[in-house]
Amino acid sequence: MKVTIDGQEIEVEAGTTILQAARMIGGESVPPAMCYYSKLKGSGGKCRCCLVEVAKGSDADPRPMPKLMASCVTGCMDGMEVNSKNSDRVREARQSVTEFLLINHPLDCPICDQAGECDLQDLSFEHGKSKTRFIEEKRTFEPEDIGPNIQLHMNRCILCQRCVQVADQLTDNRVHGVLDRGDHANISTCISKAIDNEFSGNMIDVCPVGALTDKTFRFKSRVWFNKPFNAHRECTTPGCCGKTTVWMFGNEIQRVTGRKDQYHEVEDFICNTCRFDKKEVTDWVIEGPRKFDKDSVINQNNYTREMDTVHIATEEGILKGREQDRKKISMTAIPLNKEEQEEFNNGNL
Repeated sequence: MKVTIDGQEIEVEAGTTILQAARMIGGESVPPAMCYYSKLKGSGGKCRCCLVEVAKGSDADPRPMPKLMASCVTGCMDGMEVNSKNSDRVREARQSVTEFLLINHPLDCPICDQAGECDLQDLSFEHGKSKTRFIEEKRTFEPEDIGPNIQLHMNRCILCQRCVQVADQLTDNRVHGVLDRGDHANISTCISKAIDNEFSGNMIDVCPVGALTDKTFRFKSRVWFNKPFNAHRECTTPGCCGKTTVWMFGNEIQRVTGRKDQYHEVEDFICNTCRFDKKEVTDWVIEGPRKFDKDSVINQNNYTREMDTVHIATEEGILKGREQDRKKISMTAIPLNKEEQEEFNNGNL
């Protein structure tokens, strides 16, 4: 069946959602997604960032849908026409959703390890506002230790529930989930029990913000100072692919993550042994530099991109034709005696 998104037509199979169809097209028409994760069953429909306008329901029923629809859970219909990037209603709705997500989010970007690869940063850059209208006190939670390798910052959490779904679908002994209701809802463990299963580190990879961070990498470096390389090893843990991205600073591996695509989704999940314990170069077979398709802070100064040579104009070039001003600014000729002082005042020096 055929679907048109922002004037671009594509053929999709039955059961394809609008978001999946938009990703097949690519470009700016792809709605942002904070809770949807293609590798996790049942994800989506929580953050409302991917709202789109359905201008035509289908060929059978061409009536437009009166409300904006969450593209990650709305299936495509034959002849459907969707407006995403070119809809004023959609832009206004995404700005409102972004504003709501940032209401309780702390200003931790300068110290947050997620800075530079944070989906919420990308969302706020595109749809956020420079000023806030929220004058009430932000929601805060007490720090809680949930395990030896993962640091939980509940104040940053947007309740996308990706980490809960990872634990549900990858492990048999999930001990954490969403507790309480309403504005008191939070991610926590049952009676402060530690998360220690072999695939718990994947919660860090799927978290779109800095709510779950790697303790072995915490405060070590910024991601844009590290160079990512594809690497693999023969992992004996059942269910682990052994294919990772190692983030290096010089010859030091500072962290290990799963390989991610342009939408920040991991290609395959990895075990905690690969993620936390293997930090020596000799532990890995380095395949080569990792290229990033998505434009972000990570690849702004990445050596895999061709960069234009930067020419810095000298002081003489900036003030060309204004020799007297150049002398005054650079202080290249300072009068040392009375005669030179008079000449200088007369403009002869």
